[in-house]
This record gives sequence, structure tokens and C-alpha cells, in this order.
Amino acid sequence: MSTPVGAPGPSVAAAPATVTGLVFRPLATLRSLARYGDAVELPLYPGHRLFIMSSPRHAEHVLARHQDNYLKAFTYRSMRAVLGTGLLSSEGETWRRHRRLLQPVFTRRNVAGFAPQIVDATRRMLDSWDRHRDGTQIEVSGEVNGLALDIVGRVLFSTDMTGHTGRIAHALKFLLPAVAIGTYLPFLWGPRSTRAIQAASGRFGGPLAAIDRPVRQLIAERRATPTVDGPADLLDHLLTARDEGQTRLTDAEIRDEVTTFMLAGHETTATTLSWCLALLSAHPAVRDRLEHEVDAVLAGREPQAADVEKLSWTTAVVNEAWRLYPPVWTTEREAVRSDVVEGIPIPAGSTVAVPAYLVHRNPAVWPDPERYDPTRFLSDADRDRYAHIPFGGGRRACIGAGFAQLEAVLVLAMMTQRYRLELTAGLPRPRASATLRPGRRLPMRLTCRS
Repeated sequence: MSTPVGAPGPSVAAAPATVTGLVFRPLATLRSLARYGDAVELPLYPGHRLFIMSSPRHAEHVLARHQDNYLKAFTYRSMRAVLGTGLLSSEGETWRRHRRLLQPVFTRRNVAGFAPQIVDATRRMLDSWDRHRDGTQIEVSGEVNGLALDIVGRVLFSTDMTGHTGRIAHALKFLLPAVAIGTYLPFLWGPRSTRAIQAASGRFGGPLAAIDRPVRQLIAERRATPTVDGPADLLDHLLTARDEGQTRLTDAEIRDEVTTFMLAGHETTATTLSWCLALLSAHPAVRDRLEHEVDAVLAGREPQAADVEKLSWTTAVVNEAWRLYPPVWTTEREAVRSDVVEGIPIPAGSTVAVPAYLVHRNPAVWPDPERYDPTRFLSDADRDRYAHIPFGGGRRACIGAGFAQLEAVLVLAMMTQRYRLELTAGLPRPRASATLRPGRRLPMRLTCRS
């Protein structure tokens, strides 16, 4: 048996500049590091090493087959300061308990039942577009943010959140960059940093309070008027579910989960739709094929959950957008015990990053990886299961991935039925924050297809 050898990577002298790049220019720095190979080793700070792994085999080892040895890394502390200890940021028994309680909400059958509300919300937005004349320019990212928040509010909490859209958008403008900057700064993050971001929140317009107030109000109102006939939505489930010891979630735990689903749920969908529309405008042949499929499958009627299986090109368009701009663009874990990943020794305590952004651009798996080509997803028989991980993998994969796909396909199909949108500038570059957002606003010209 051969002796494991370490991974290549920058020298100790070059490490500070590389870490600075990961903080302030993460995507360009990741692409640069990928030149060393699928596994890169970087001295992060004295006694601690960072491994960046970008092959599907690495992803499966860390995220699935040996996931019990890899806990959430220090990089999630900044997210925890913003979102509390919800599913996205919690670990250990807290995460296991919450996941067991929430899993029934996101079964395939339950998720299919969300379709009518998704369709209703999308229809309302499209009806508002009908007031515009052909050629009107709209700011698409703001439109789809409002739509995504409306859908999350109605589907998961049976409430109208559209009145909070402006405040939550302002909150995200401050909070998401703060989460991103905290990712690779272990020596700057801790209890003091948590207090600092919350104090700064008050000085910069109160983004945390802007989120916290409607969430607290939502919980208080539901407690005052509980649903009689059993849980009707996610919030009812959070309020009534009991674990194996018959213990219910506290109000603080419920608040953290509601905040997590409200922010992460709508941010993911809004970003996905923004990229889909921008990419379709930049690739008219792909858009023509999408219009043909939507017209043929739906024949002018509104879509239903059962139509998703027939909308194979629409689904491929969404999946290719997720390949290029994955919602979970990087995942970091900390090795509990020493391990060997595909011949690379990983000392206990090391941080292992599995950036979907790099896995999805691995040329050994994805030929011509920067090319936008939805045909990649019309057949995946020969593709490694962990070659496409837009929502992570293993037990910690995003619980709402099925909901996100249903929502994106239904909304994109309805938009395509009625409108064609054209970029008024070139395709934007991505900006790495908690998600991969377009790096600028998305003004697009609106043309009615009917």
C-alpha cells in the first residue's frame, strides 16, 4: 500500500495573500487554486490547514460516506450570528432533533401540494406585469425577490410577506456580505464578533431587527390563533411538533428556524430565477427551445406539479443554472478525526472545503465547463452522483431542495408562457455572498408573447 502524500498548494509565504483572496475575491481565488489539482492544501493559520477538494469523489467522501467525521466548520459562525441555530447553521444534537421534526413537511407528497400556491403567487406577479407596455424595462432581481418572498410566506407560513419585502431586501444587503466575509476569518470570529455584527446591525439601519420583528409577530399571532385541524404549514408544525422525549421547540428555536427558512428559502429561489432569465436572454436558442416545450406541454393552461416531469428542458435549464451558479456554492467541514481522502491525509482539526463552484467546473466531469449547455441534464446515466451538488449532499443536504426545484420550474414555465425578457446589458458576473448573486442589478426589457 502506498503512503499517503499531502496535497499541493501555495507556500507558507504565499498563504496570507491567498487567504485574503478567499475573503475578498473568493471565486477568482478558488479558480486560481484549482490549477494545483482537485485537492489543494493551504496553511490557514498556525497549526491549522485548509483543504479545498473539488472532485465528485471528494464530495461524496466528505459529505456522505464519512459525514460523521466532518462537522460544520468555523466558517458557519458568521451565519449563526445572523440566523441563530436553525437547520442551516446548527450542528450535533440540535440539528438532528430539528431535522427529524421538520422532515415530514418536505416529503415529496407534501411538496407537490405547494404547487397551487406557487402558481397563484406567480400569476399575481405576471398580472402586474400586464400593466406595462411592450419594451418596458423592469428590474428583474427585485421582481423575483418579491415573488420568492411571497411564495415562502404563503406556502410555509400561510401569511402575506410582501409588505416586508423592502425591509428584508435591505437586511440582506448588509447581512449576506457579512456572512461571506466571516467565512475564512477564524482569527477574527468568535463571541465578540457575534456581538459586533449585531451591534453594527443597529448602526446600519437595523437589518437584524427588520427580520426579527415580523418573525416574532408571526409566531405570536399563530400562538394566539392556533390551527384547529392539525398542522397546516411549516409554522404550525414547528409550534406543535414534539421530539421523542415529548419536548416542544422553544420560541427562540422556532424563531431561528422561521428566520432561516424565510431568508434562505426566498434568497435561493430569487437568485436561481435571476440567473435563469439572464442566461436565457444571452442564449436565444436555449430560450426558443424552452418556449416550444412550455407551449407544447401546457397548451396555454397553468402548470401543475405533475407537469414538472414533462417539462424536461425547463428542468434542465434550471439545473444548468445551478451548475454554473450553485445556491450552496461552497461547503466547509472540520475533520473530527484524522482521515485519508482519495490518498490525501487530513489531520484531525483540519478544515475541508468542498466548493460546488469548483466541483461543477471540474473538466474531468464537465467538458468545456464554462459553457452554458442545458443538454448536459437531459441524460445523467454516466454522471457521478456527486458531480452536481447545488444543495450540498449527505444527511446535511438542504431539506428544501425538492421545494426549490418545484418552485423554480413552475415559475420559469409560467414566465415563459407569457413573457420574453431581454437583458439591456451583458451577462453579469457572479458575486459570492451567502449565495452566488448576479454582481449587479438586472434591468430587462419585457415583451408579451401572447
